[in-house]
Amino acid sequence: MAIEILPLTKADIPAAVECIQKAFADDPYFHWVFNDPSGFNINRNAASLSAHFLYGLSCREPIYVAKSTVPATSDKSTAASVVGVCWWYNPHPLSHPVPWNVWAQDWLLSFRQLFNNIRFGGRGGLNVKRYWLWKERQQETHEKVWTDPRGYYFCNVLAVDSSMRGMGVGRKLVDVVTQRADEDGLPCYLESSKGFPNLVIYEKLGFELVSEIDCVDGGDECKLYCMIRQPIIKA
Repeated sequence: MAIEILPLTKADIPAAVECIQKAFADDPYFHWVFNDPSGFNINRNAASLSAHFLYGLSCREPIYVAKSTVPATSDKSTAASVVGVCWWYNPHPLSHPVPWNVWAQDWLLSFRQLFNNIRFGGRGGLNVKRYWLWKERQQETHEKVWTDPRGYYFCNVLAVDSSMRGMGVGRKLVDVVTQRADEDGLPCYLESSKGFPNLVIYEKLGFELVSEIDCVDGGDECKLYCMIRQPIIKA
């Protein structure tokens, strides 16, 4: 079995969405923000993820998929399946205005999500109050820990199929962008809602814990661990 790390294409989106949905089925943040299982609509969720992927492609964000190539038939032809996704945002200097094309894509994403709300009759079980509570806490944290004015490569999602965990797929996905960050001399940032084993894994990739985000709604709490990787400058 061979593993290839490739840039996401539009044709990869359905498989990438499925990979994320499976990988995040037991994620603490997912269960906190979708806190009513009876109201969860997996198809509405897939439509939302697809809209965000289209946004990322249009903004030329660094989004990569891991594909495993295995024999498909007796004639030795091969079939590739998406077994991992690493979804990043490019660094954006705080002093620079939002580029017009990103501004336009922000609006297009909003229209796509509005259409999905109409199409599926709602947000598919998303607790909007909790979502915006998290976004507020996240913004406060970024203002505190994002001290490099040049910006950060932001790892938004890292998902690996359960059958491939422990085989180095996650490292390969992360390395694609961290190597670029090293060349640019820029830091990387991520958030994880799983303390174990994720913190240990990310530490091995060069990330250090710098802060925590506590999202509390009533008696329910979700904690996210914020980590930064400083660039490795080669002599």
